[in-house]
Amino acid sequence: MLTLQTIKENPEFVIERLAVKGFDGRAVIAEILEIDAERRRLQAKTDSDASELKKLAASIAMHMKAGEKEKAEEAKQEVARIKGATKGLQDRLEECRVKQIDLLLTVPNLPCDAVPAGLTADDNVVEATGGPMPELGDDALPHWELAKKYNLIDFELGVKVTGAGFPFYIGKGARLQRALIQFFLDSAGEAGYTEVEPPYVVNAASGYGTGQLPDKEGQMYHVTVDDLYLIPTAEVPVTNIYRDVIIPEAELPKMNCAYSPCWRREAGSYGKDVRGLNRLHQFDKVEIVRIEKPENSYAALEDMKAHVQSLLDRLGLPWHILRLCGGDMSFTSAITFDFEVWSGAQKRWLEVSSVSNFETYQANRLKCRYRDSQKKIHLCHTLNGSALALPRIMAALLENNQTPEGIIVPECLRKYTGFDIIN
Repeated sequence: MLTLQTIKENPEFVIERLAVKGFDGRAVIAEILEIDAERRRLQAKTDSDASELKKLAASIAMHMKAGEKEKAEEAKQEVARIKGATKGLQDRLEECRVKQIDLLLTVPNLPCDAVPAGLTADDNVVEATGGPMPELGDDALPHWELAKKYNLIDFELGVKVTGAGFPFYIGKGARLQRALIQFFLDSAGEAGYTEVEPPYVVNAASGYGTGQLPDKEGQMYHVTVDDLYLIPTAEVPVTNIYRDVIIPEAELPKMNCAYSPCWRREAGSYGKDVRGLNRLHQFDKVEIVRIEKPENSYAALEDMKAHVQSLLDRLGLPWHILRLCGGDMSFTSAITFDFEVWSGAQKRWLEVSSVSNFETYQANRLKCRYRDSQKKIHLCHTLNGSALALPRIMAALLENNQTPEGIIVPECLRKYTGFDIIN
């Protein structure tokens, strides 16, 4: 969440930047400031009362020592009166604190200056493009037909066992899926990321820490008996490694990667654009996460973008990078770049990665901080990105690499698959 200091220092700037995300923040910012003023007034009164109680305690001891029982009794009665009044002040102070946090949780992160104006995906900006476009005939098959033809993925079996959006990967399809995961993990390791294998369920505190709660609870699978959530991305458990942690400056940056299945309800997703692997309720993904000093985070963001681009280049997929406009960004992000690959048979772009800098927004929720050489404590910047999400990568690979002889496996995957063609 935004720091209170950010809002207090320049509320009009905050309101102006929130508008770039299509969020009207004037009323909530005014309420946050109003509650903060009351909180500070109550705190000042509470502190004053505490000081007075300390003086009265000393006077009681002095009167008792001097045998002045009546004066000591009067002082005791004043102590009782102040304590009674202070209890009410402390209760109201706690109410203000809770209300202020609740309000701060409703305010999105501020988009940085590089975020383009706009409210929908149509306003996103294509920043770069690359990779060879496939040369397919009009008879090219979409991936769901290829999956059936070569017995790679069984969507109907997934519906039988679980429901729509939970496919079975079979035979060479399962092996190709595993090869992609290993390729992404090995590449992340070569780039300096430390692999972790996180839990696939998290508690509510972890969801709040990275901003999935309270913003996206409708998209998360909730295990109500245990009050745990299936993770929508490995970002959640991996970033929460550093919740309530003060990191020595010399240990930054922290760079982790993780493979995990991911679960998203994707409520309201219907139609041809979600067919096959285009949108699933359970899917596999490799995530990269970085914890950075603020002055280094945008260089780190460029490094993460370059890493994702290199994966797509090695897979031989056509790609472009979108700089998301304010209205198409997530609640928690300060800037986001989406990578999309071209799906040759569907003739459309498919999102396969989002790379984002959250600046201090997540870190403030997480209390993820670092201690500098002067022993001062500062909030870190957090970043993450998909490197990569598998379903649409699989879809594009199947479609773009289809030939009359079969589906050609990219060279970078062959040491993992053990075969170079699916036929």
